[in-house]
Amino acid sequence: MAENMSSLEEPRKIFLESDSEEESEALISESVDSVGEDAFLQGEDPTIDVPNDQEPSWASSSVPQVQATRAKRRKVNHPSCSKIGTKGEWHSLHIDDREPQQFMFCPKRTPGVQLDLHHEYSPLEVFQLFFNKAVLDTLCQNTNKYAKYKHSQGSKRTWQGVDPEEMMGYLSLTIYMGLVRFSAIKDMWRTDDLHRHPFPASVMAANRFTSISSFLHMSDPEADVTNDKLKGTPSYDPLFRLKPLHDDIITLCKSYYHPHQNIAIDERMVASKNRHSMKQHMKDKPTKWGFKLFVLADSLSGYTFNFSVYQGRTFTPNSNGLSFNAVVNLLPVSFLGTGYRLYVDNYYTSTALFTHLHSLNIGACGTIRVNRIGFLEGRPNALPKDAPRGDIRWLRQGPLLYVKWKDSREVNLCSSIHKAFSGRTIVRRVKQAGGWKQENVPVPDVVLDYNKYMGGVDLSDAFIKHYTVAKKTMKWYKKFFFHFVDIALVNSFIIHKNITLAKKRKPFTQKRFREVLVTQMAACARANAVPRVLPHVAPQPSKEPQKEQMMCFPVAVIDTSSVDPRLKATQGRKYCVLCTSKKLKNKTIYKCVSCDVPLCIIANRICFREWHLQKKDK
Repeated sequence: MAENMSSLEEPRKIFLESDSEEESEALISESVDSVGEDAFLQGEDPTIDVPNDQEPSWASSSVPQVQATRAKRRKVNHPSCSKIGTKGEWHSLHIDDREPQQFMFCPKRTPGVQLDLHHEYSPLEVFQLFFNKAVLDTLCQNTNKYAKYKHSQGSKRTWQGVDPEEMMGYLSLTIYMGLVRFSAIKDMWRTDDLHRHPFPASVMAANRFTSISSFLHMSDPEADVTNDKLKGTPSYDPLFRLKPLHDDIITLCKSYYHPHQNIAIDERMVASKNRHSMKQHMKDKPTKWGFKLFVLADSLSGYTFNFSVYQGRTFTPNSNGLSFNAVVNLLPVSFLGTGYRLYVDNYYTSTALFTHLHSLNIGACGTIRVNRIGFLEGRPNALPKDAPRGDIRWLRQGPLLYVKWKDSREVNLCSSIHKAFSGRTIVRRVKQAGGWKQENVPVPDVVLDYNKYMGGVDLSDAFIKHYTVAKKTMKWYKKFFFHFVDIALVNSFIIHKNITLAKKRKPFTQKRFREVLVTQMAACARANAVPRVLPHVAPQPSKEPQKEQMMCFPVAVIDTSSVDPRLKATQGRKYCVLCTSKKLKNKTIYKCVSCDVPLCIIANRICFREWHLQKKDK
């Protein structure tokens, strides 16, 4: 590393400037250098949306209109699909629709968890599917390089190289902070009666935790400098500081779970106030400032299968529109299989996208904007403004069905997988002469299925926000590091839940899962145990990560999930093998999950560590 440091002398200033977070606010506006990206901030896609100043006269006034984008937006030459279909009219629910073509569901792998469901997996084993030894080795290597580089720049913070076991302890405290909230990080190590928390001090000293947090780095700092020199050129990668962890997490998310038939794509915001060109302001979102992600999730479980970061400035023309490209890039059809049903909101829904997906044997459903190119315009018998609740209008154009349904307001949807109306109803309050009454009103199938399956990303977001590990940072890329940990945690919990339910047992709650995980990670860090190969891992996807080694760690001798809580501290105790070799009769409730031998872990007798050290020396 000493030899490599000399190569960093020349571009040192560039690196420090890029890492100082002193980018001007002008960068935020400069990053949006195309009409599509400008409109994206306003929730529009000009390639497939008619501008408001050209809004067709047939648009219903009962539907909230999309806000206009910035005044400087150029006019878009809309494709001929805006004039699609000049014959026919909107039909009422009394006219039968034909059954649409249904694609046979042919996934490339069996949907669900891609592991041996007969094997017992502890929370730590499941989490290490995502943060395996290779991932931790790379993270430690780049963190150590970054610390050495900062010291060469005059940093006075003490540093000792971090290894995977210690990084595991650091992650355990990071997850612990999501379970137990502190107003300041240093409060975790306070010793007064009011704030005493013995767990953090048993894992790591406060100064050590702060040092690792300060020098934590996902990418190679030498390669960062090379990439920073490319700013302003097509070769520059704005996500370089997120790699390789960004790519590893995506690959591993795809490896160990295959989505069920119904999937959803939606946006997710990683909250941040750091100054950076990729940061967005979405005034209509709960999280208004931050980094934007497009996420593909399983509608049944909320498992995050794939995601991409919205990068702002791009050098590749978006001929199909940002929303079209976002969906196509997230859907690896060759890896997923065919017959899937995709649910999206009105930012993504378009005639062009749904027709393209239909050609790939992928069905799609979503709400659609009345000013979207391809939405059937100027047709007679449209839904009147004073239509009663439950009134329906529908029109089929090739493989696509367009539906207007009157609820509290007019709802417009498009689908390639639904029939217009099959006789289903829903309870709604309807105003009558004597007041408001509950009645069963007609509802299209597309509305019910959209409400049922669109929430996959929202379900994942809810899991994350309950016990998020995110915290304030000075570096923008560390926001993503903590979000990647959140994704790994939630996906690990979903895998645990699926495996446990397959065995017809009650799974942990998410809180209990994280508590057990934190305890096992901390014990692993304390024991500084030797890694082992994780058994029973299913085949990997096309970009196959190698089977990674797992670490020895203590677990209960027996499964205590069904044991009386009052007996958990003593149930199933066995004689410690190390104590037995010393002719001592001490029992323990712990064993090594890899070596399958009972070993003591108490304050004055840590046989677990001593036994493994003796084994290593032999």
